[in-house]
Amino acid sequence: MAERSFLDWPFFDERHRRLAEELETWCTTHRDLLVARPAHSEATAADELCRKLVARLGADGWLRHCVPAAHGGVAETLDVRSLCLLREILARHSALADFAFAMQGLGTGAISLYGGEELRRRLLPPVARGEKIAAFALSEPEAGSDVAALATTAVREGGDYLLEGEKTWISNGGIADHYLVFARTGEAPGHRGLSAFLVEAGTPGLEIVERIATLAPHPLARLRFRGCRVPAAEMVGAPGQGFEVAMATLDIFRPTVGAAAVGMARAALGEALRRARERRLFGAPLGDLQLIQAKLADMATEIEAAALLVYRAAWEKDRGTPRITREASMAKLFATEAAQRAIDQAVQIWGGLGVTSGVRVEELYREIRALRIYEGASEIQRLIIARQLLRAVG
Repeated sequence: MAERSFLDWPFFDERHRRLAEELETWCTTHRDLLVARPAHSEATAADELCRKLVARLGADGWLRHCVPAAHGGVAETLDVRSLCLLREILARHSALADFAFAMQGLGTGAISLYGGEELRRRLLPPVARGEKIAAFALSEPEAGSDVAALATTAVREGGDYLLEGEKTWISNGGIADHYLVFARTGEAPGHRGLSAFLVEAGTPGLEIVERIATLAPHPLARLRFRGCRVPAAEMVGAPGQGFEVAMATLDIFRPTVGAAAVGMARAALGEALRRARERRLFGAPLGDLQLIQAKLADMATEIEAAALLVYRAAWEKDRGTPRITREASMAKLFATEAAQRAIDQAVQIWGGLGVTSGVRVEELYREIRALRIYEGASEIQRLIIARQLLRAVG
């Protein structure tokens, strides 16, 4: 049975508890869709399944949590606790379903926060209905963690901007209907000279040059911009505001990465407990061994600690704290690292079966690894936390 006692924590309102119960029921009802796996390891193997998941999540109302109420959403502003709960539960059932949900929010979060009214009205409702797929294009071949080093440029030409450069590791790349692209517009050096643009798929000059195959099949691609003409009205935020747009968006979605990690870790703990009860070793259940009990205890304790950090960060944002950079980084760092350890221990408890293709803990082992990298690698989260601490005493 799924762990539910954390829903009694004071971070949550009754509406959050109802939301969790409703999604658990939905996941049980749609189990066949959630346990489906890409049939092969090609870079495009997950495309069709991801499209189906987005469509189903949208049709059944879950993607409404990714946009504000004024444009088809549930809450007046993005409710981070709801986003975290939804990601934790989806990730426990299906990492790809979590991915499909999360990218709808990340790909439009900047538009919800900084977009003009026309952009919001045009883009957010179809995303909430699952009719359009969104993507967030920040990383480049030589600039991922160091956002200030972005090399893609956007040069003003009359009423348009011309984009030149490359983006890589772009989630939903190749299947997205639009991309939130960050480029250098040059208002000032470094991070102060970046801007954000909405670029529709199919815009001349935007090319999908490579589909990227990974340990756990997800839609990923490398994009190229060559004379890609984007109307100035498609800028999200003001010129030179791109770094602020990106960081404010990540403030919201970094805790949700931690939540997804908690969901995967809870799934691994459940599998480890089942194996410890059912597998017999030396004439007794595996769980009777003190070494196994110690592993289970460590897994459970770290999962609880991770969940506390995740929902503390989400609660801080929802209660009106303007920036939660430190709290978001702590949540993502600890939760993803703890989940990696928990899943590794689950594989160990399963023994040889744990590394067998098709076994749940083997799948989790492949899925968790990317969470320690995307939206800021663990090493970068440590730098952010330390700099926040030093600034506070400076």
